[in-house]
Amino acid sequence: MTSLIGLRAHAREIFMAGVKSADPADGIKTNVRLHDDYLQIADRSYRLSNIRNILVVGCGKAAAKMALAIEDLLGDRVSGGIVVVKYGYALSLERIKVVEAGHPIPDEAGVDGAHQIIELVRTAGENDLVLVLISGGGSALLPAPADGLTLAEKQRTTQMLLQSGATIQEVNAVRKHISKLKGGRFAKLLAPASCVSLILSDVIGDSLEAIVSGPTVADSTTYGDCLEIMRRYDLTDKMPHAVVDLLRRGAEGAVDETPKTSDAIFHKVQNVIIGSNRAALNGAERQAETFGYQTRVL
Repeated sequence: MTSLIGLRAHAREIFMAGVKSADPADGIKTNVRLHDDYLQIADRSYRLSNIRNILVVGCGKAAAKMALAIEDLLGDRVSGGIVVVKYGYALSLERIKVVEAGHPIPDEAGVDGAHQIIELVRTAGENDLVLVLISGGGSALLPAPADGLTLAEKQRTTQMLLQSGATIQEVNAVRKHISKLKGGRFAKLLAPASCVSLILSDVIGDSLEAIVSGPTVADSTTYGDCLEIMRRYDLTDKMPHAVVDLLRRGAEGAVDETPKTSDAIFHKVQNVIIGSNRAALNGAERQAETFGYQTRVL
């Protein structure tokens, strides 16, 4: 019979195995590898001699750790980059700038960080590769209100939706349509460069559209859907006027819709989940089984 001390030791090791299985640096090392002139990322290979620049951008509480792992792997092959992290989460990096900003409440530092990233990726061309590092908290840390909207208006809209009882899917649909970067718009901004998003998921089920509102993922919702959500929760006359006006103009075709799966930009986009809740559970389960426990993931 295992002693109480032994059980505690087992519990600690099982827990740490779960944590390690979702570790951002380990996720990078597992999914991104160098083989001579090729950069292997999950199931795709990129020939480095055909790439002019490798830029690294990102947002989220783990973005600095992910960026450090990229620097350790690629070294001076990284041409430059910017990641935005929560206050207190910065690391000292060689080639990638780290910006600290507000979380969970977005602030102007986050808006400035988003602007810096936008300006950087606008320099990317068709022979460049942009690595996008995404982790939990990214929505708050990379706030980029659509043209004509303020950060306060965007925050007020999200707050009212949440208080109304709207589902997280409905909230995200509206968020995507009042942002410059969410709902696949970041991928559109990067085109014609190649884009690889390395994603540490904090969403149950790992829906790519839901993680940080899918900045490099095709959006399945429309401006019309957003207006219907407003009507459903009796918010049309209560929302900031600029937000409702934007949604109406979008539904009329006066503002570009978020990119859809048929958009050619996604031919050069790869989204890779490098860690998740499921990965953590599986890692804990494997460790428990090595100790002889019968396991079940619920």
